[in-house]
Amino acid sequence: MSIPDRLADGITTHTRIVLVALLLTTVLIGAGMPRVDNDSSLSQFESESAEAQALSQINEDFTSEQRENTTSVQLIARGDNVLTKESLLSSLEFQQELRANETINSTLVENQSITGVENIVAISAIRSEQAAELNETRSGLSDGLDRTVGLQRQYSRLNESYDNGSISQSEYQQRSAALESRFDAVVENATADLTANQTAQYRTAVQQVRTIESQRYEIRSQSENPRSNPDYQELSSQLQDVYRMGTYGVLEDEYAALQSAEQPPLEEQIATLENLSATEYERTLTETLSGEGDDNFAIALMPTSYEPGSTTAEARMTSITQRATIDGAASGMSGSVGDHIIESQLAIEELAETQNQEYLVFGGGVVTDEIQGSMGDSLAIVGPLALLFVVVALIVAYRDLLDIVLGVAGIIVVLVWTFGFMGWADIAFNQMFVAVPVLLIGLSIDYAIHVFMRHREQREEDGTTGSVRGSMTIALAGVGVALVWVTATTVIGFLSNLVSPIGPIRQFGIVSSVGIVAALIVFGALIPAAKIEVDEFLESRGFDRRKRAFGTGEGRFSDVLAVGSVAARKAPIVVIVGALLLSAGGAYGATQVDTSFQQEDFIADSPPEWTQSLPEPFKPGEYTMKQNLEYVNENFQREDSQAQIFIDGNVSNPELLERIDTAQAEAANSSVAFKLATGEADVQGPLSTMRMVAAQNESFNESFTAADTDDDGVPDRNVSALYDQLFEVNGEAAGQVIHQTDDGSYESTRLVIAIKGDAATSETTGEMREIASTIEDGSGGQWSAIATGEQIVFDIVEQDLLDTVIESLLITLVAVFLFLTIAYWLTGSSATLGIVTLLPVAFSVSWILGTMYLIEMPFNVLTGMITSLTVGLGVAYSIHISDRYSLELERQGNVWSALQTTVTGTGGALLGSAATTIGGFGTLAFAILPALQQFGIITALTITYAFLASVVVLPALLVLWTRYFGPEVSFDPSGLGRSTPAASDGGTPTTDDPAGGDE
Repeated sequence: MSIPDRLADGITTHTRIVLVALLLTTVLIGAGMPRVDNDSSLSQFESESAEAQALSQINEDFTSEQRENTTSVQLIARGDNVLTKESLLSSLEFQQELRANETINSTLVENQSITGVENIVAISAIRSEQAAELNETRSGLSDGLDRTVGLQRQYSRLNESYDNGSISQSEYQQRSAALESRFDAVVENATADLTANQTAQYRTAVQQVRTIESQRYEIRSQSENPRSNPDYQELSSQLQDVYRMGTYGVLEDEYAALQSAEQPPLEEQIATLENLSATEYERTLTETLSGEGDDNFAIALMPTSYEPGSTTAEARMTSITQRATIDGAASGMSGSVGDHIIESQLAIEELAETQNQEYLVFGGGVVTDEIQGSMGDSLAIVGPLALLFVVVALIVAYRDLLDIVLGVAGIIVVLVWTFGFMGWADIAFNQMFVAVPVLLIGLSIDYAIHVFMRHREQREEDGTTGSVRGSMTIALAGVGVALVWVTATTVIGFLSNLVSPIGPIRQFGIVSSVGIVAALIVFGALIPAAKIEVDEFLESRGFDRRKRAFGTGEGRFSDVLAVGSVAARKAPIVVIVGALLLSAGGAYGATQVDTSFQQEDFIADSPPEWTQSLPEPFKPGEYTMKQNLEYVNENFQREDSQAQIFIDGNVSNPELLERIDTAQAEAANSSVAFKLATGEADVQGPLSTMRMVAAQNESFNESFTAADTDDDGVPDRNVSALYDQLFEVNGEAAGQVIHQTDDGSYESTRLVIAIKGDAATSETTGEMREIASTIEDGSGGQWSAIATGEQIVFDIVEQDLLDTVIESLLITLVAVFLFLTIAYWLTGSSATLGIVTLLPVAFSVSWILGTMYLIEMPFNVLTGMITSLTVGLGVAYSIHISDRYSLELERQGNVWSALQTTVTGTGGALLGSAATTIGGFGTLAFAILPALQQFGIITALTITYAFLASVVVLPALLVLWTRYFGPEVSFDPSGLGRSTPAASDGGTPTTDDPAGGDE
């Protein structure tokens, strides 16, 4: 007895043991299902490329403690004119509501967590008032020192008069007391609004002014030209320093507060805006949004269509910065977003809907919520539809309620095994895995149909003398080899994705392979055992459980299925030439298929209207993020849309700064760079940061100017010292573009280029790499430069996808070819039959790729697996046809009768399985996620092509193979009209009929 016979006999003999063992296994494996987590982040698709590593290093080196692990929400106000005072006041009041909400407030960073045009305008007005008051106070202090100088001169002349005896002592004392009183009055008037410390500091300055002026008076009285006296010059210089100490020095804290990044309380901002007159408001608004200056942050919050200085606009943005790490849960726009971020951003959306103004909320939490929601809604729609298609197909194929129930039960067990394995293997459920249930539903039912149809054929052959158990034993032995081969080749197809550098694709291949093996076990053992028990129970009570196999006998399906055998008999060369021509066209189209990996692929479109009539459990939510994303891309700079040039090495080299200056100019002129409303690109780097700080800080400006000996705006000496001072003056800004190590050295820097949200990733990568080459030190090797950023990393994912398509296809074809040739050789058939079996699959691969080109469908993380999937699925159909043909040829000894039996018997089972698989995958066209829709459509077409190739093209190839490489059999067409028994014995000739059939 052969191995297949022994396995089949063991399963059918010990059905109850099989049922108990496999049901217990189902419980154990299924316990892992609750452990399956969700992960919808795009970062999981990134490979360990140099660019991805550079981006990771940037996130580690250039993130301040305040901004570490943060994510941003873009809150965009829209309307006819969102720059009115009423509109800005409404936004400030909305900010109060946001901060009052505990869910939102608990996620906000400590300083400048919410910044919008409304804040900047209000703060500008506050700062203007404060500056005016400070300047008035400073002017009073300066006037007091001027009066002190004048009074001291009088005092010096009084002393001189007393010394030369011009006045008496009593008069001197009287006049001296009066002057001292006037000194005190000057100090008192100048310091009326100052603190005790400030008053003490001013009194010190007054005393120093008196001392210096007294000394200068003596020099003037003794010299005709005192200004040429070095001592007089030194005293005059000291007097200027004392003046600075007595004015700006006294008000140092107040002036520092004007430059402080901290925002005044919202209440103060609201009150200030309310108190502005119409003229004052318009002047402040115009100055704030003029677009002038090196640090005009307000203009970056306006749409690209805004005219700088205008008092009208249809949109403006408020940036909300949140802590993305709470209790260890990190997140980002395209990274893994924590539940707290999703909850808070949804709360922002809810509050925004209650406002009088229209607001658009765009952030990583909202995007993630829509992706996860669309995944759930897709499953809610697609799952029942897939089961419905399967049930309908099984009704047509089985025409028996119990067999349908057993088939559906088997599918559920397969899904439990698969998702239980995911839980135990700690594999998260992502966008790709929405396709897994549909994939397994279609493939699992294939196994059931083949087993059940072969069992029905055998029962019909056995007649009333046969038994359920005996017929199932022969059926499993006959179809079991083919099922094992199908499983092996399909697993090869899925496991070929292990070569992919993209983690989720590798995981998809592993999980799908586990699911296919589970389907083989469930429908090769569990369900047959259950069917035996059920049928025997019913037949023992008088119910006849014998049913005719689908596609056998006379009828319309038989005529349709016989088309392949008829064409193979009459014109096999024509069939093959036609297939080759179609394949050549498909091969050309395959070279033109694009590759896509972008956030939009995973963001749902608005659900079609028909979904609104679905009952509540299946009714999808509203999805607006794709439209919102398009709006943000067209009008604003996205928070996550940046390219970066990471420079590692001796970044204190002056030559590097020269190259960075050139690169910064090139980046500003790049076609993919985002342009602000002023028409300028937003490019940040060490040079732009130093220039900004120099414009704000006089001391640093002096150092910056001194370091630039050739006056080209680029320091060419003392760069390390300049960096040191930059960190002292503005460490927050410096740390964003220069990495300072713990020992104070400088090892890396970066350029940050804002990129258009809708810029092509390939174009972005090309231009940024060209800019990086401008910086790269090609000779000395003192530093290296690499272009990175999410768009560039995504472009690499696209290249990885294309590599996956090519590599997995080649691996699958070679591995399946070797497997089939060896398998057929080991089972006594010609090894060349393996080549013939694989050829229709190769044809269908080219057809599907050509179709993708015609319908303009790109390779993405799902459709990128279509080549290995086509081979894995398609070879199953070819194997069933070739295996059945080989058996029938051995039994019947006639090519045409064997071919007819094959295409009407096994072909009928294939039609049923193809229908269920096509229906299952076709339901993905109703999914909410675009990538799933594309995957469902293209996979359904793949099954269609594979089925047609197996029942139309393969018969012609089998005829030619038999003629030139096969066994010596009859080609006499006269045997076609005879009734042919099923291949119920697994291909083993009977004792009474060595030929196994017709002569």
